[in-house]
Amino acid sequence: MTDDRIKLAFDGPVATITVSRPDKLNAFDIGMLKALAAACDEVDANTEIRVAIITGEGKAFSAGGDIKAWAAMGPNAFGHEWVRFGHRVFERLATLRMPLIAALNGHALGGGLELAAAADIRIAERQIKIGLPETSLGMVPGWSGTQRLVRRFGAQIVRRMVLGGEIFSGGEALALGLVDHTVEQGQALDAARDYAARIAKRGPAALEIAKLMIASANDEDNGTAVEALGSILAAKTGDLREGVAAFAGKRQPKFRGEW
Repeated sequence: MTDDRIKLAFDGPVATITVSRPDKLNAFDIGMLKALAAACDEVDANTEIRVAIITGEGKAFSAGGDIKAWAAMGPNAFGHEWVRFGHRVFERLATLRMPLIAALNGHALGGGLELAAAADIRIAERQIKIGLPETSLGMVPGWSGTQRLVRRFGAQIVRRMVLGGEIFSGGEALALGLVDHTVEQGQALDAARDYAARIAKRGPAALEIAKLMIASANDEDNGTAVEALGSILAAKTGDLREGVAAFAGKRQPKFRGEW
């Protein structure tokens, strides 16, 4: 890792990504986004990993984007270098091949909530605050706050956060379905590790395939999910082995429809 504000640790079948900029409430700048993307690539490439956790260091999970990192950008740079790039990075996180758990150790606001929404399971401490305050700054959520969050949590709850500026506690977020479990202060990461151990006992291939199937059913990047599932299936067929062998031998393949 080239940026120590994004930490990556492996413990058996579990990878933990930690956003480590506690003095800025784990707010992101471009360097951190690049490091998060690199961490995702490293996690996906490690065939021993069956589940991943993302959490924050200090008092916050993440306060989202660092205002100082984008405030001076012109419209074109803001739209392309900040919003579109951050969107791609969060999509990379959401499409990790293994289940992802967000351990919400502190407030998840704006981009921080969009980061948490990329996870499959969210475990929150009861004292935290969750919301999308971007419109109070005259801007809109840019890292899938009006897209993935609507698909996963419903349009009305997103309206309340984005249009009404409502901020929810961990307990309120649980009742609204924004998080899946709540724990006492200081216990989110341990609870996430316990849940990760539960997931890691299950078949890794089945977990990956099930995650793709659920994403497709929820209208989350259907094209990627369908093509990934189809490619996995095709890669296990006798026809593919015959096709590769024929290509290497410079001959016509003799396909038999073998699975």
